[in-house]
Amino acid sequence: MATDEKDRLGNKLHDVEAARENEWARKRDAELLAKLRDRQHAMACPHCNQPLVEKTERGVRMMACPTDEGAWLDANELKGLLPKKK
Repeated sequence: MATDEKDRLGNKLHDVEAARENEWARKRDAELLAKLRDRQHAMACPHCNQPLVEKTERGVRMMACPTDEGAWLDANELKGLLPKKK
């Protein structure tokens, strides 16, 4: 086998290995994103242990208990619900 052919074969093997690594990384990223989505939807109310649901109140999105035991939101969302100071 000529040196040129060996170099081309080595390059092809390298490209195949890189493609396999990229495919593995893509699949792993998809799995991690799916777990994050599941975790977000699996949050439970600390009072009744029911899964929280997304609600919108006065244009502000929040996670809330389906039995109205409470709602959980971050500071920016809370500011959207509070009356504006004059």
